Amino acid sequence: MQKYCLVTGGAGYVGSRCCKELAKAGYVPVTVDDLSRGHKELVKWGPFCKANVLDSDALGQIFETYNPVAVFHFAGFTYVGESVEKPDMYYRNNTAGTLSVLREMVKNGCRNIIFSSTAATYGDPQYTPIDENHPQKPINPYGWSKLFIEQMLADFERAYGIKYAALRYFNASGADEEGETGELHEPETHLIPLVIQAALGKRENIKVFGDDYKTPDGTAVRDYIHISDLASAHVKALERLLNDGPSLKANLGTGTGFSVLEVIESVRRVSGRKFDAVMAPRRAGDPPILVAAPLRAQKELNWQCKIPCVDDIVRTAWNWHLNH
Repeated sequence: MQKYCLVTGGAGYVGSRCCKELAKAGYVPVTVDDLSRGHKELVKWGPFCKANVLDSDALGQIFETYNPVAVFHFAGFTYVGESVEKPDMYYRNNTAGTLSVLREMVKNGCRNIIFSSTAATYGDPQYTPIDENHPQKPINPYGWSKLFIEQMLADFERAYGIKYAALRYFNASGADEEGETGELHEPETHLIPLVIQAALGKRENIKVFGDDYKTPDGTAVRDYIHISDLASAHVKALERLLNDGPSLKANLGTGTGFSVLEVIESVRRVSGRKFDAVMAPRRAGDPPILVAAPLRAQKELNWQCKIPCVDDIVRTAWNWHLNH
């Protein structure tokens, strides 16, 4: 008997890679995506349903057709700056969209959800590495939209018995090692693909926003976690819930940070290309260091990062961009 998983946003960067991981584990991922920011060519491992999560009629039909054992919820807007300019769009799409999904889960008896949360729920870090006990004080509508969802998940569990795993990503990065999925953002805001664009001559240079932070080389430090490691954690979270494990909130990161200049040097090493890095003023709201304490995920999910080295992460992204 086939075990279906409904994957909202399954035509996106993280969602598509998780679909591949689900298929490898014996599940059938059913992608639900309106393609406003997803890409149909990334849907390769199961049925595709073009629908917006706010369309309750369409969602209801999909639940009735496939009777999924769980929902993987990736559908959401993710640009911090855009969320400041258009908070209504983020609260409607991210928060209200999740409410729509949860209501259909209740109606159709689906009792497990794995949610794509974010380290942005923590806001400015009071200490690093950041563990799950760190206060959650978002500093932008994107972070708030995700934190509201975490609260909804807890409330729906109490009221309706829906179990959840809220997985708080740090910097998702890299591409599928076999070249089947990768980053196709428009506009692109992630550091590694931006640096790769400079290496490929698609932009004149790469801007470094701030070189006067209290870090070893003066540039901001981030925790880059490979997309395949993210995907494996999601499948482990599913198996935890299906085996009657309790709900979970956990960070997904490597526990190691790399600076902007270290990433730039990694791209230079991997690509063998020369390009310019131009120093620019700090951007408002950029903390000096964001690094995860991933011990809870390691312990509760029996999960480990298999690609922690920045050169290995960059190499997968470089190969993807060369071929796309």
